[in-house]
Amino acid sequence: MPRPLDQLPKAHLHLHFTGSMRLSTLTELAQVEGLRLPHALTEDWPPTLRSVDERGWFRFQRLYDAARACVRGPEAMRRIVREAALDDASEGSRWLELQVDPTSYAPFCGGLTPALELVLESAVAAAAESGIGVGVVVAASRVRHPLDARTLARLAARYAGEGTGHVVGFGLSNDEHRGVTADFGHAFTIARAAGLALVPHGGELRGPEAVTATLDALLPDRIGHGVRAAEDPRVLDRLVREGVALEVCPGSNVALGVYDDAPQVPLRTLLQAGVQVALGADDPLLFGSRLVDQYTLAREVHGLTDEELAELARMSLRTSTAPRELVARAEEDVDTWLALPG
Repeated sequence: MPRPLDQLPKAHLHLHFTGSMRLSTLTELAQVEGLRLPHALTEDWPPTLRSVDERGWFRFQRLYDAARACVRGPEAMRRIVREAALDDASEGSRWLELQVDPTSYAPFCGGLTPALELVLESAVAAAAESGIGVGVVVAASRVRHPLDARTLARLAARYAGEGTGHVVGFGLSNDEHRGVTADFGHAFTIARAAGLALVPHGGELRGPEAVTATLDALLPDRIGHGVRAAEDPRVLDRLVREGVALEVCPGSNVALGVYDDAPQVPLRTLLQAGVQVALGADDPLLFGSRLVDQYTLAREVHGLTDEELAELARMSLRTSTAPRELVARAEEDVDTWLALPG
């Protein structure tokens, strides 16, 4: 029998707040708010985000917006954080970094600061119940003005710290075709000065040139996705040389049409080049797959051995912002997992 992947200790570094929601929770929230969900989030779940002649981003964004519209108050937000932590704990996660843009929820919480404080307080409660660590990544959006990103970076800096209940990183998300990466550089300078991990998205919807632009302008510690770096050996070499990890989310890559099927995701190419990789689920609500599913793909589709899967788990822990004592304990437990009969 193969070693159980839900017992492999790991860190989850790429999970979005709204996208982490359980489908049952979304359905209940929609009923409470009197909102009608698209069929793709009810009868036809998980949604088909692309067809032969179109890519999936625009339909994904419409569905994501429909789900986010159902989150209209503190109780809903607390529930999302709690369930995200519990679900991750059930999959062997020891540390979760939950990414949120508080802008979307500020109108229902009295402003940006109360919205972020609510998420941070919820992270503390969720960590205590689930038994795992929960840090928060504040993410700006590429579709908004770079000045908005600076505002969020200053807010994130006020709550920066190590461990559960703190802002541990600053990101940049949404459609890569929108905005100029360099225009967000000042926001990342603010975040860097506060000691936050810099974890922008890049190199999924656009090619290796987007990874290069992200490296040049934002000086990241990790890059969300970044899989298109595999198309240019020079970019791969630079990632290795600069020690920048990639948060690779195979399920979302296929769902969005970046790759036609799971075998095309260049996981092996990245690993063989020496790039540090942390697997992530991105948005389980939209893609229908969670963290263990990504490890299952790595095992069953890409042929990674249990030793290689254990190393993936170690990389996720080492490249996280988790307290070092948590990382050390989890790595010892990875060794224990490998010692199981398999």
